[in-house]
Amino acid sequence: MRWARCERDGNVFFGIVSGDEVQEVAGTPFAAHRVTGKRYPLSSVKLLVPVVPPTFYAAGLNYVEHIKAQAASQGQQPKIPQKPDIGYRAVNALTAHEEPVIIPRDAGQRVQYEAELVVVIGKKAKHLSEADALSCVFGYTIGNDVSERDWQAVDRTLWRAKNTDTWKPMGPWIETEVRLESLRTIVRVNGKTTLEFPTNHMLFSIPQYISAMTRYVTLYPGDVIWMGTEGASPNLKAGDVCEIEIVGIGTLRNAFVAES
Repeated sequence: MRWARCERDGNVFFGIVSGDEVQEVAGTPFAAHRVTGKRYPLSSVKLLVPVVPPTFYAAGLNYVEHIKAQAASQGQQPKIPQKPDIGYRAVNALTAHEEPVIIPRDAGQRVQYEAELVVVIGKKAKHLSEADALSCVFGYTIGNDVSERDWQAVDRTLWRAKNTDTWKPMGPWIETEVRLESLRTIVRVNGKTTLEFPTNHMLFSIPQYISAMTRYVTLYPGDVIWMGTEGASPNLKAGDVCEIEIVGIGTLRNAFVAES
């Protein structure tokens, strides 16, 4: 099932997407809800960020080729993590499918995409084993962890390198019926494929992350965990359009524009 967060005529609601139609739902997918019976063409609604998370988590380096690429760009030897490592991103940076990513005037040339699978939590969770970890997952969506590498090298907390307004596109919806082992991520810039990899080919799996996290923190409905990326990205500039497709979930598309 595909759940979208939509806006139509000033009304914000969750809906169930089927083909080219969306069915309005009263309430949220994380609590009591009911189908209203109202249906709209998907083209007639604006797709919003599919969830505004209480907490926005991001996996650390979680794909080997990405670790090697980042180390090579800095003239260093790669250091492969020995355990799952979690960080945080800022909700202010979230933006929706088809919304522009704004490049600040003082950003350097190394603005790059990171194509990520996003885990959406559906139930309160603490002290989950790896075997039970997926029991708290509601579904999955797509994220683009836009990053400015020059800032990343000098900002100790990555506050602007990762969290500048509009730099975390997420969407277009949440897919609840996913076979992780079958997912494939494809990135296109201006229609040209620039990266393709098996989405689930992670250094540490989703169950490993959730189990490690819930030893110390409580996950709540609507929390999201961005699971990292593979490979390297070309530098993006104003006028570029980046599409991230995860086969089986959908396609997240955003244009990059210069700050006015």
